[in-house]
Amino acid sequence: MKLATVRRDGREIAAAILPTGTLPLDAVPGGYPTDLVSLLQGGRMDELERDIEGLRERADGVIPPGEVEYAPLYRNPPKLWGIGLNYAEHAGDLSVDAPVTEPASFMRPATTIIGPGDGIQLPEQSERVTGEAELGVVIGREARNVSEEAARDVVAGFVCVLDMTAEDILMRNPRYLTRSKSFDTFFSFGPHLVTPDEVDDVEELEVATVLNGEVRRADRVSGMIFSPWSLVAFHSRVMTLLPGDVISTGTPGAVSLQDGDTLECRISGFEPLVNSVVKLEGR
Repeated sequence: MKLATVRRDGREIAAAILPTGTLPLDAVPGGYPTDLVSLLQGGRMDELERDIEGLRERADGVIPPGEVEYAPLYRNPPKLWGIGLNYAEHAGDLSVDAPVTEPASFMRPATTIIGPGDGIQLPEQSERVTGEAELGVVIGREARNVSEEAARDVVAGFVCVLDMTAEDILMRNPRYLTRSKSFDTFFSFGPHLVTPDEVDDVEELEVATVLNGEVRRADRVSGMIFSPWSLVAFHSRVMTLLPGDVISTGTPGAVSLQDGDTLECRISGFEPLVNSVVKLEGR
């Protein structure tokens, strides 16, 4: 199953992706929530998947593919985790020692969130902003102290992510990491939440950072130091993971962003995530 959030009649509403187009959840019998976090928190994903299966050929109320306008997957996740230097090759590019005993993680605020097509804003305070494509993991069930094997059962799905960093601020002092990651528009995710049954082999997914249509860096999930499952298990031992939490699993490589650029996350088999880049002036 693939889910999204779309803009419709002035609202942002959860929707299911069908072969015929995109079906808002308020048109699905069963009284489902119309935002994805509430759907996850209600534990109704399996029920929805069964109901959607019976609507695959539906045309009534479906938004045609060329007319859909995506919003962020959702705007208020309980937690947004980021993972640094999780691809061994990327760490080698930066001439730094990759963390090998435990992941390098950080958190960021929900006010960073934008969605497909929205503008990534380059803040006046930074002279070098970088962007990177990542695979995001969405938690579907409350989890505390789970094993790597059990982690597979608490994941609702995967999503494309674009993660931005004010790199010059970070380079002044590593303790400035939170600020360098927390500017408005510095976290884009969407357009689709792809459930695990739609992915044959997570390890074989290729994640690519694409700038102005050119693939600049790419690697497979198998190139990660810490797999998605190990990241879920590790962080569940730090704090309780909640439905709607997002863990962005690290990038195969970042690119420097300039006004007018187009940044894209491509993951094999996923709908790409694309955002424009704009420079903020006088703020």
